[in-house]
Amino acid sequence: MESLMHDPSSERGMIDMDCSLNQPVSRRDVLRLAAGLGVSFTLPALDLLAAAQRGSERPRSLIILWMAGGPSQLETWDPHPGSKFGGPTKAIDTTVPGLQIADLFPRMAEQMHHLSVIRSLVSKEGDHERGTYFVQTGYRPDPTVVHPAMGAIVANRLQDSTLEIPQHVSLASGDGFVVPRGGYLGDQWDAFRIFDPGRNIRNMQTRVGDQRQQRRLQNLDVVSSAFRRGRERAVEQTLHEDVVERALRMMSSEQLKAFQIDDEPQEVVERYGDSRFGRGCLVARRLVEQGVRSTQVVLQGFDTHANNFEGHKTQAEILDPAFASLMQDLAERDLLDSTMVLCVGEFGRTPQINPLDGRDHWPLGFSCVLGGGGLRSGLVIGETSPEDQVRDRKLKPADPVEIPDLYATILSRMGIDGDEEINTPIGRPIAICEGAPIAKLLEDA
Repeated sequence: MESLMHDPSSERGMIDMDCSLNQPVSRRDVLRLAAGLGVSFTLPALDLLAAAQRGSERPRSLIILWMAGGPSQLETWDPHPGSKFGGPTKAIDTTVPGLQIADLFPRMAEQMHHLSVIRSLVSKEGDHERGTYFVQTGYRPDPTVVHPAMGAIVANRLQDSTLEIPQHVSLASGDGFVVPRGGYLGDQWDAFRIFDPGRNIRNMQTRVGDQRQQRRLQNLDVVSSAFRRGRERAVEQTLHEDVVERALRMMSSEQLKAFQIDDEPQEVVERYGDSRFGRGCLVARRLVEQGVRSTQVVLQGFDTHANNFEGHKTQAEILDPAFASLMQDLAERDLLDSTMVLCVGEFGRTPQINPLDGRDHWPLGFSCVLGGGGLRSGLVIGETSPEDQVRDRKLKPADPVEIPDLYATILSRMGIDGDEEINTPIGRPIAICEGAPIAKLLEDA
């Protein structure tokens, strides 16, 4: 496939009438051109008011696509075809000149001009639970404190009082340590979990009539008031009354429809893929349109110690259409400038192929992709040399990127001061992030 050149200027103003066929043209560009020519038409299945719903200030949101189990960089964003460690995976061109990704992702290849690739993430944690904690929080596990996940920080620091649904959501989550926690910010900032997104949310509709529901609530208030007497501190710590109040507010809110996809055209649902992850990405887009600050969508199944190549093929069939459709919709709906997307797992996979045709844990140089939210796109940061790293396991990849630096970059573009110190419940001040932003990603395009 021929590499395609992307012109960033087309994202900011009127499309050039003499645009090259090699330049990707978004539906947003077509709309602007049509408006300039006085042409009026309707594009089906596209809510042109999606960006307007966010308000004039366009506050930013974060979507984290969490690849649980540790995806192989060699079968995703950093293939090495024909090398000793490359395996059967081939590489294909993308819309970023010179950037190739694994041939398992043909649809993502058409969306890479919206994103940048970091191929040199390094971590000191090679265990699933500890690695997940580190990559989700930017801090290594500490027995004296529970750090908040990045999503909890974003939701906490960019609160929106008009939202009647949770501002921090986890979709398609499974294992307990994958769920983003509020940590020292408080349990109220734990992610609101939905196991099977796009389907009916459990317990969100009353099973009795209005009058009976009101009697139940009045009786609950009597019990709660009696319990509160002499137990003010205990009640505050349990968050019981707060949870009940927020749940009732959400149950009666029109915003709850953001979690449902019944009104989406079938073509859109099929484009994302009818999987938990695919529906999760579609719901994530709807939550962004509603103004939700932080959403995580989980894709389980990357722990490929055996049968790595078939395993990643199966995963790519789920990830490729969902991720590509999410990026396409955010761009076409004028939401990408205000929405940052990060796709990452807890670590990568070894260059060596083990006797079970699998790859083992590898935190010494793995990949992620990120874009939107004002970050520069079309960059490739870092470079790996699998043969050299296998020979010397202390050898870092070229231009290594530490996990805290990745998150300092995200916080910076989200308008959050990563250097701010917060006093934990035990009185210990901790900086929101201890990393430094990656200058390349923050420079004006």
